[in-house]
Amino acid sequence: MHGGSKITRTLVALVCVLSALVGTTTNAAACTNTPSIDGYEQWLASGEGTTVPATGSLLVREGRGYAAKVAFLNAEWHVAVLWLGNQFEAQADLSRSKGFTLTYSATDDVYVQLRPASHWSGGDKWLTKIPSTHGKIVRRFFSFAADQWTWLPELGQPSYSFAAALTEARGLVFVGKTPNKLDFRGLQVDGYRPPHV
Repeated sequence: MHGGSKITRTLVALVCVLSALVGTTTNAAACTNTPSIDGYEQWLASGEGTTVPATGSLLVREGRGYAAKVAFLNAEWHVAVLWLGNQFEAQADLSRSKGFTLTYSATDDVYVQLRPASHWSGGDKWLTKIPSTHGKIVRRFFSFAADQWTWLPELGQPSYSFAAALTEARGLVFVGKTPNKLDFRGLQVDGYRPPHV
């Protein structure tokens, strides 16, 4: 029995190493024993706006993996956060990345902000719209081309360029002002893999 579990652990470690070398996605939970979606471990309710859950992790078991689920309630601004480097202090240089592919469902439109480490707080961020899927799970690509990102007058104009934000990306922050049910199932950022921490 002990020999079998040792072989299993060795095989899991080998899969993790090979997936990192060839750049394919694997269930990082198998590598770290930590709940994650494509290696992203920190999907969080920020406590801003009325949400379910109100704070803490959004990750829930879904089949053999995990999903990040949050409900936005009421007509007010809500915030849900993903730390790209799996810890708050981490940041990533995405200046050579083409964009990201998101597998998700949403019952209404929502925005995602790319928040840099040097300008983390506040609403005045570069953002792009994540369209409603009417509750169906879809897979969509979102480009990091500057002309695909904007800002909302209600939240304020960023004091830095979108190109600068890409060089020190700390997180993707989902914001919306309408009731919404969000369900995230996958995230792949071109040219970037989250670190195991």
